[in-house]
Formats: sequence, structure tokens, C-alpha cells
Amino acid sequence: MSAEGLTSDSGRAYSDRMKTRVTGIGGIFFKAKNPGKLGAWYRKRLGIPVENWGGWSFAWRDVRDARRKGATVWSPFEADTDYFAPSRKPFMLNFRVEDLDAVLAALRSEGVRVIPKIEESEFGRFGWILDPEGTKVELWEPPAGRRRRRAKSKTRARD
Repeated sequence: MSAEGLTSDSGRAYSDRMKTRVTGIGGIFFKAKNPGKLGAWYRKRLGIPVENWGGWSFAWRDVRDARRKGATVWSPFEADTDYFAPSRKPFMLNFRVEDLDAVLAALRSEGVRVIPKIEESEFGRFGWILDPEGTKVELWEPPAGRRRRRAKSKTRARD
């Protein structure tokens, strides 16, 4: 569903207020008692070609510009991982963003609990927040070559 055309109670276009925030789903991460066995089940039953690292990266292309590629990761983690902490939930969502610093600053100013840590790697930059129910949400700014380019262009390893 497109956010274009939707308006908030204040009358501002929803897409205008949110354009520097989430641009897509980066991944779904969840705890499993036996990630290897579960991955094998998904491979056999649903045809997900689980890789040696234990998950799969679903490749896709941007509907507005087929030259732009992206990926959504599906990955089970060990049940005792602390990667989702401080959340007690057995899953974590990952959303793609264009400007991690701007999104975290905006959320912080709105009173959202921002985890005071940013991680940088060859996979991009990562920051985290907690939603109102305590779910840890990972915000991912892909490396420059993978980010959506704006008209006025500015130009993860598992534990």
C-alpha cells in the first residue's frame, strides 16, 4: 500500500512527514530452539534456499526504478541470543531507512526510546529503538551503493 495521498489529522500529507524514515522492510529475525533444524524445515517445506550462515536474503528490485536492488533478510537466531535485548520478544523487525541519524534524531525528539548505540559494518549502519510494547526494532541504512537515491542526492553480521 502506498502512503501517497494519505493525510494525518493535522492535514499534512503522510508521505511528506515520513519521507526520511522507513523505506522498506530489511528483515525479520526470530529466535529458534534449533535454527539449523528449523532452517532445514523451511528449505524442505517452503523452498527457502537457506544459506550456510543460517538465513536467506530475498532479492528484489524497486518498483519505481528497476535498476535499484534491495534485499529482505529472513533469519532464525539461537533461542538464547542477546541480540534482541533489551526486548524480551522472540523476534526483531528490521526496517530500511535512508538517513539513520535523521530518523533516530526525529524519533528521540518524539519521545521514542532510542538505544544509544550505532553499529557500522560493510552491510551498512544500524541503530535500534523500542516500540511501545518493548519490541526491539532495528533501523538499517544500507551502504551508499544500495540506498535509494534522492532527486537531490546525498550521497550485518549475525552474532
